[in-house]
Amino acid sequence: MPSSSTVRSTLLRYRIRLQRLFHFSESHSMLLWAAVVGFLGALATVLFRECIYGLQQLLTGHSGSFVAMAKSLPWSMRLLLPAAGGLLAGAILVLAKRVPSSATSDYMEAVAIGDGNIPVRQSLLRSLSSLATVVSGGSIGREGPMVQLAALAASLVGRFTHFSPARLRLLVACGAAAGITSAYNAPIAGAFFVTEIVLGAIVMESFGPVVVASVVANITMRELPGYHPAYEMPPFPPVAGIEILWFVLLGIMAGIAAPQFLRLLAFSKHMFTRTALPLPLRLGLGGLLVGLISVWMPEVWGNGYSVVNSLLHTPWLWWSVLLVLVLKVLATAITTGSGAVGGIFTPTLFVGAAIGYLFGQLLHIVLPDLTSAPFAYAMVGMGAFLAAATSAPLMAILMIFEMTLSYQVVLPLMLSCVVAYFIARSINGASMYDITIKRNRDAQERVRLRGIHMNELIRPADTVLPLTAPFAEISGLFLKYPVKYIYIVDQRNRYCGVVALQDITSCLLAKSETQGKVAADFIRREFLHVVTPEMSLGDALQSFLDHQGERLPVVRSHEDPELLGAVYKTSLLDAYFRLDRSQELHA
Repeated sequence: MPSSSTVRSTLLRYRIRLQRLFHFSESHSMLLWAAVVGFLGALATVLFRECIYGLQQLLTGHSGSFVAMAKSLPWSMRLLLPAAGGLLAGAILVLAKRVPSSATSDYMEAVAIGDGNIPVRQSLLRSLSSLATVVSGGSIGREGPMVQLAALAASLVGRFTHFSPARLRLLVACGAAAGITSAYNAPIAGAFFVTEIVLGAIVMESFGPVVVASVVANITMRELPGYHPAYEMPPFPPVAGIEILWFVLLGIMAGIAAPQFLRLLAFSKHMFTRTALPLPLRLGLGGLLVGLISVWMPEVWGNGYSVVNSLLHTPWLWWSVLLVLVLKVLATAITTGSGAVGGIFTPTLFVGAAIGYLFGQLLHIVLPDLTSAPFAYAMVGMGAFLAAATSAPLMAILMIFEMTLSYQVVLPLMLSCVVAYFIARSINGASMYDITIKRNRDAQERVRLRGIHMNELIRPADTVLPLTAPFAEISGLFLKYPVKYIYIVDQRNRYCGVVALQDITSCLLAKSETQGKVAADFIRREFLHVVTPEMSLGDALQSFLDHQGERLPVVRSHEDPELLGAVYKTSLLDAYFRLDRSQELHA
């Protein structure tokens, strides 16, 4: 039986031969591999979905909506099943942490700051843990492990065919796009999710393969049995005149609410961590709390698909929507805070739909003849809240548009999403994806580094003497400090030049008369470039290129050469390399 290295070498040879046979460039061949990854990503998504249905059938005798599943169970099972699922999920996570791995299992980090290598065993164990949480009624999305498995399939394809790290990262991004597309039936939004959130920039060299993977995944899903859209969207009503302002107001509400939702998730995680319980017990406690809530409100089970579809097609009483919203947010915070693995993308859509529905109901009561039905505000609220929570307004706009396929929704949706995004960013700039936070932080650091001036890097110049300093004092200072130059100043502390160690050494070797010699007798004027506080990082580096020393004097200005200190080459290089590394990671 051939070894894995032999198989990989054979695949690599065939890949190169096919590329040469059809005269494909690297870009052309990347489109073909993206299509392969799109197909495999759809299969990985279907596999996870069928595992959920199979386990539902095994546990309760039927599969489908988790809310319907919860309602069919006695209260004792509704209480204990999430706790048991949490214990099992936690035990699997403990096992996953013990598996040695040289790379991160998070596909976003593997694409954005890694080499595209996703560990197999760790990823499969984490997906299995997520499966235990989802099947047992955890209030969390199933899209997280679906996308993770699709990205893992892409990573394996790239590794077996010896892709370079740069191309492997792009292939994993294609797999992630295929997973998002398969989960939500939104190929355009799936492509923009990856480029806007994971890659951080829309560049055609990467966007093209990502689009191909998304389209192939969508076609594959449509051809496979059991396909149906995640959300059954009703026709969006025409919106005209003053009603546009209400959608802007909805965007403001979503922009204010989304950061509070993210803060609640972070607070819940902090509180569970403070319990210091072992991971299985922590997830078991989270499941037990969700079970307690579901005894009274079974709608908190699952990711919220069925509740959102009900909001879009059937009338609800406002207090029922409010009650489900509060308890569902609480259940989601408990599930994610306990450490469960899964997605919060779908629960975020639920929160946006519920807020929009409540807002629409209020408007319909106050202005019944001037507003659309509440479901229209629920549809736009989904996009606005998603834009605010993910810091990806373009992706949110495209996702809701693809779900509705209605041009009528575009104008209110765009306004609401953009307003929500800017309101949320102005509050705290948070995002429910860590990679977005890291990228924003790195972008701010790059801006700061580009704007660095020398006044931020000035250090005291310890080797300073006046023009009248005697030879003994000069030589003593050279013995005390391992420097090549001593800075010389006049009585007003204005920089005059330097005394070089080389000149003092030559004087001693030649046994010249040093009695009566002072610094002014050895001074080299205009020998070193001087640095000013407002000088930029680039200009200062250029000055160091012309000088082999480790530091340069800093003066107030060329017109007023008061010596302020010195700037060291190591400080400049450290700032430069941080900037260069940051740019490389986000190229």
